[in-house]
Amino acid sequence: MKIAAKYFPGGRMKCLTMSYDDGVHFDRRLVEIFNQNGIRGTFHLNSGAFDNGWNVDSKEVKELYAGHEVSVHTVNHPDLRHVTDAGLVQEIIEDRRQLEALCGYPVRGMSYPFGNYNDHIKAMLPGLGIEYSRTVKDTMQFDLPNNFLEWHPTAHHNHDIANLGKRFLELNCTWCWSVFYVWGHSFEFEGQKTWGVIEDFCKQMRGHDEIWYATNIEIVDYVNAVHSLRVSADENIIYNPTATDVWVGVDGSPVKIPAGETWRG
Repeated sequence: MKIAAKYFPGGRMKCLTMSYDDGVHFDRRLVEIFNQNGIRGTFHLNSGAFDNGWNVDSKEVKELYAGHEVSVHTVNHPDLRHVTDAGLVQEIIEDRRQLEALCGYPVRGMSYPFGNYNDHIKAMLPGLGIEYSRTVKDTMQFDLPNNFLEWHPTAHHNHDIANLGKRFLELNCTWCWSVFYVWGHSFEFEGQKTWGVIEDFCKQMRGHDEIWYATNIEIVDYVNAVHSLRVSADENIIYNPTATDVWVGVDGSPVKIPAGETWRG
């Protein structure tokens, strides 16, 4: 018997996630496009910029981003390499506090302002309740990160995502899971007059049974649950100690291991 713990929910091998920064008012149109096509993503918000006319209003955050994820982008969007440790703590914790009060759940993710970070910043994040943070270093690949605190996306939406989407849909990998991670800023669609790019992409990617449409934190939680499985030495027994249903491959076929239950082959 051969066990492979490389399946997403429902026994899928592919996942699509979107990630947009700053919380400007063009998010309203972007969220509508996502919702129309069953696409899900994460919105990294600067709580210090709400209610200024350019950014979204604080009172609409919960309803606007319902079904998606609200995540940290710091209060004031500074380059975190050039603030004190106390300043970094304040920027992240206060952003979490304000966002949580608005959206009603623990905020556990982040994207680095300007994409700037270093090892010292990464080391501080777990103590501030941050479980992942996205960079702006496009890989043009569909790999999961080695470290979720340094999560490099597949591509910015300007990088020919239609052809990347075609490549992703044509993937026929039966031994590894694949994540297509697109990022950007909604104001770019307006400024560059490229709303058609994201509209066409969402139509291209919608409704595929082999794809799990997820937020950033859902991916983190699921991967952590997979890594928490307890497997016997002969791989005939698998115990899932988490509160998340997990799918594994048994002799090439997906098998569900329900939360808190034990599977025996």
